[in-house]
Amino acid sequence: MASEAWRLFSLEGRKALVTGASRGIGQVIAAALATAGADVAVTARNEEGLAQTAQVVTEQGREAVVIPADISREETATAVVKEAIKRLGQLDIVVNNAGGQNFVVPFLDMRASGWDKVMRLNLDATMYVCQAAGAHLAERRTGSVINLASVAGLTASPFLAPYGAAKAGVISLTRTLASEWGSTGIRVNALCPGWTATDLNRNLWDTEDGGRATIMNVPMGRWGKAEEMAGPAVFLASDASSYMTGQVLVVDGGLSVAP
Repeated sequence: MASEAWRLFSLEGRKALVTGASRGIGQVIAAALATAGADVAVTARNEEGLAQTAQVVTEQGREAVVIPADISREETATAVVKEAIKRLGQLDIVVNNAGGQNFVVPFLDMRASGWDKVMRLNLDATMYVCQAAGAHLAERRTGSVINLASVAGLTASPFLAPYGAAKAGVISLTRTLASEWGSTGIRVNALCPGWTATDLNRNLWDTEDGGRATIMNVPMGRWGKAEEMAGPAVFLASDASSYMTGQVLVVDGGLSVAP
């Protein structure tokens, strides 16, 4: 009985595309999908990081396809999806992880160019990849799309206005696509991390006090680890979540329910 339960989480024979896979959560998710049995195409701008991710994938005995690219441009995102399908033969899993914001600024001091850049990377890139992969998944009448959102998209995000707005958009897009695509066999869900210590936000947690001020309202009292997104991602990608679509899986140490 136990072996049958574990088979629900198997990704044996499946093919995945993970964006933003050169470091942090994207790298962890790519490795986790490979460990569960999937061959994985990885894309990001950082070629050195992608090579490291590919090595982890191949160490699991799975095929790794490396596609360096900036998917914040529509034509590039479309080309990445086509290349992944060509080299893997198909796609069963699409993980839209590319994103982030590398500045903190009060809304009234923010430049429009900064807003546009964050929107392109976090929301537009997700839309481009979903649109490019959607027809392929619909034709095969199967697939799991996992869009990385954030608790910033569920609550107020002081000094991170474009990031919070973009992630709220990702959540809305996730629900809309789940509704539109449900009858085709495609599932679309959002994975919503809380404060997770990665290189992207090192300036917040790599401090003398370990970034206590940032996580003071987290009931579990600590930063999340990128590795803690591996299990939720495999769950959403696998048959273990076969009747789940349009949902937001929050992994935030309890932040979103804190008083």
